[in-house]
Amino acid sequence: MKIIVPMAGMGKRMRPHTHTTAKPLLPIAGKPIVQRLVEDLAAVAGEPVEEVAYIVHPSFGKKVEEELLGIAKAIGSKGSIHYQTEALGTAHAILCAQSALNGRVIVAFADTLFRAQLKLDKDCDGVIWVNKVDDPKPFGVVKLDANGIITEFVEKPQTFVSDLAIIGIYYFADGEYLRKEMQFLIDNDIKDKGEYQLTNAMENMKQKGARFKAGSVDVWMDCGNKNAMVDTNTKVLGFLKGAKDLISGSVKKENSVVIEPCFIGADVTITNSIVGPNVSIEAGAVISGSVVKNSILRGHTRVQDCVMDNSMIGERASVKGTALDVSISDDSTLG
Repeated sequence: MKIIVPMAGMGKRMRPHTHTTAKPLLPIAGKPIVQRLVEDLAAVAGEPVEEVAYIVHPSFGKKVEEELLGIAKAIGSKGSIHYQTEALGTAHAILCAQSALNGRVIVAFADTLFRAQLKLDKDCDGVIWVNKVDDPKPFGVVKLDANGIITEFVEKPQTFVSDLAIIGIYYFADGEYLRKEMQFLIDNDIKDKGEYQLTNAMENMKQKGARFKAGSVDVWMDCGNKNAMVDTNTKVLGFLKGAKDLISGSVKKENSVVIEPCFIGADVTITNSIVGPNVSIEAGAVISGSVVKNSILRGHTRVQDCVMDNSMIGERASVKGTALDVSISDDSTLG
């Protein structure tokens, strides 16, 4: 089994945080998004994961690449790095890791998390996981027959076709077949909405007789912007509630209350404050005279005399004396 993780996007909707950190390495409940994704997929793969192939932009740098390789190593897999220098669509992105496109393959885009009992059916050519959405226009969608077999793929329909949105997790029984179909799109300059789309490659495979099933998820969690990140952090903390390692034993707490669920990293100091619920605080942060809930605080932040809600605060940022629903970057000062 191979896992391919396209993650070369520049994370513009998550700015200012992605000015300094690649979006998939931003934390949810104390772990990078991509680490949670890879660990979850490895847990449901049903067989050893031979390789985790990451598609990144060269500007991410060696430090990011080393961290990604470490995530693969931690699940007992080989990690590999592949580059996409220009955003030309989902099929183009996946094809950048063409050396990993053989055998059984899971493709998972690194801006979504999930909760599901994934089933990699061996009686079909692939499984595409979907979720019902209120507005399908921003998504690729599928239509199904009575047996749950996909009859049509449509990329970002502007008139209603289906409300079953593709969430960005796919299983393919034959990675080499997928590679050939995506290469066909590029060789023949076949685009949809100006890009080379994975849905077009899958539609071609279906027209040639491939059978794709739709899989469902219990919970689909987006990490596309600040509000979505905070909401996903809340949901993941809820799933982890009661876990022993959520709050570090080195937290220094004085005249303060922590309302779980929370993740609190090493050497965090909390004084005269109420923290929680649904707060993640990374190592070395200092909170004093404040109420903080439903927020993500990166490492070594300083928060003083604040009432903070639905916020995301970058590393080493300093915030003082205000009511907040904000998103501020690393090394910033507010108040």
